[in-house]
Amino acid sequence: MALLINNRCINCDMCEPECPNDAISMGPKIYVINPDKCTECVGHYDQPTCVAVCPIDCVKPDPDRRETEEALYEKFVEMYFDTSI
Repeated sequence: MALLINNRCINCDMCEPECPNDAISMGPKIYVINPDKCTECVGHYDQPTCVAVCPIDCVKPDPDRRETEEALYEKFVEMYFDTSI
């Protein structure tokens, strides 16, 4: 599943530069994660970097975007490799 940043976010700027998919950006008040770009770092790292660097543990699974690890990997492949060949 994709991740989301809850309203406990303190805008510490730790997560945004760590995201290999550029899925994190500043929202109206706090950072937000674009679920279409979030692969939970599948294809890049063993665990989501945003979760690892968050000092207050406000990055959580998005209950509205349940995705298997296989689906997350497929999303990674589609974003980084030309699959039309």
